Amino acid sequence: MNPARTTALLATGFLVLRTLSAQSAGPTFAREIAPIVYAKCTPCHYSGGPGPFPLISYQDVRSHARQIAAVTKSRYMPPWLPAEQPNHFAGELRLTDEQIKTIADWVENGSAVGILAEAPKLPEIPDGWRLGQPDLIVKAPQPFRVPADGPDVFWNFVLTPGLTERHFVRAIDIRPSNPKIVHHANIVLDRMGSIETDAGFSGMEVTVLGSILDLDGHFLFWKPGTIPWSEPDGLSWRLDPGAKLVLNVHLQPSGKVEFEQPSVGVYFSDKPPTRFPYLLQLEHDGMLDIPAGNPDFVVNDSLQLPVDTEIVAIYPHAHYLGTLLEAWATRPDGVGVQLIRIPAWDQNWQAVYRYRDPIRLPAGTVVHMQFHYDNSSGNPHNPNRPPKRVEGGNQSTDEMGHLWLEVLPEDGKDNRRVYAEAWARHQIEKYPDSYYANVTLGALAITRIHPEDAVGPLRKAVQLKPNDPFARNLYGVALDATGQVTEALAQYRLALEEKPDYANARFNLARALVRSGNTAAAIENLHAILAAHPSDPAAKSYLDQLTHATN
Repeated sequence: MNPARTTALLATGFLVLRTLSAQSAGPTFAREIAPIVYAKCTPCHYSGGPGPFPLISYQDVRSHARQIAAVTKSRYMPPWLPAEQPNHFAGELRLTDEQIKTIADWVENGSAVGILAEAPKLPEIPDGWRLGQPDLIVKAPQPFRVPADGPDVFWNFVLTPGLTERHFVRAIDIRPSNPKIVHHANIVLDRMGSIETDAGFSGMEVTVLGSILDLDGHFLFWKPGTIPWSEPDGLSWRLDPGAKLVLNVHLQPSGKVEFEQPSVGVYFSDKPPTRFPYLLQLEHDGMLDIPAGNPDFVVNDSLQLPVDTEIVAIYPHAHYLGTLLEAWATRPDGVGVQLIRIPAWDQNWQAVYRYRDPIRLPAGTVVHMQFHYDNSSGNPHNPNRPPKRVEGGNQSTDEMGHLWLEVLPEDGKDNRRVYAEAWARHQIEKYPDSYYANVTLGALAITRIHPEDAVGPLRKAVQLKPNDPFARNLYGVALDATGQVTEALAQYRLALEEKPDYANARFNLARALVRSGNTAAAIENLHAILAAHPSDPAAKSYLDQLTHATN
């Protein structure tokens, strides 16, 4: 063999071996970094996505390599607030210490690309609706103007699906018109039309009046970068004609005036629900009166579970002053169960957390929450410079301390009213003047056919909200059922003064009029119902009955 050629071949071989050795000696993008980035970063960081820049190609990641190493080392990214705990959450974004070190080593060793053919498949980049074409798309009736600067904005868009028949829903997706300014959103289902405006309104929390016979129990929470939650068979929820979707959107000013007009995609199920979750709430906003400069103000609450329970998801919520948020359960045998612990709260990254496996707790277990707040100048999230007194309230400049649990009874029964009563009684212990708790207790007593127990709470409710037609109607039912027909008639009429198209109150008025001997007035009211709602089955049946009896 030619000695010169032999020397050249040996040198070439040496170079190849040295290159392969260098690739195997340190992390490469293809082998170690791409799997981390594609799983934890790309779902938000893609062109047109909520992340400020894409992280898809090697060049994308390489150009931000040192920034990625810094924000992962500090655990600022990927955004995942809960500390590690025995009861794991589904879809955890938290990086392991080993993954963080791998990223740091990759950067320090020159950010090698590796063999791109060995890289994992790029995750699917959202392009439109993430669960496919929805069965129904509902768009906000008008855009909302977001100011150029100032604090974050929380705006409630009121959407009307316009259904003509009942449907069961397995999932929702939200499509912002301007995704760069939308941080996250919640949907509140208004079954009874208690939100009368379609123009929208501000505020961080929405409370609607619902039927005690059909309490809502699903988290309808959305944030960019996560696949919308699709309920399994048996856990769909009902959407009826006349219902409204109140879309509570967290909007962030961008430095220039922007507009947002979101759409909601609704996915139907052909399977009605067979299990009925309930959103059980702990809170103690009444304790929130945080002095300026206080670095560790503590709020707590606890509630006893009335039945054997599965906790399937949890959602803690505070505003800018929250720091340490934690919740746990104490079983009757004294054993403690960690539910969630967030050591460094940041409301910008709040989320609903679903457990990989439901947490099973026996009846009598006490669920606790304890939230800490820092109203000092040392809190970098404090919006007030210098700090000022902050109380509980519904605006972003106020504070909140809420913990929601999505719970299911272990026996498979529909125990939503059992949970609702436990919540209402606990609320009244804290706040005797709670309108919603008194209305709930009164309505529950009526459904149990104990109207005598309903009169007191409902009297309290109408005293607290004299102009509320729903409470007036329920109070009338309780009075009517306890033989106080004249007083009931007065309540129904007051309800109709506030809401003339309130068919349920008018129907109850008609029944009470018959009992008072005024059938002609009852028939007149039934005709009024049918003029507005021609297919109302109860009004048609009762009118036929009265007409037949008078002929």
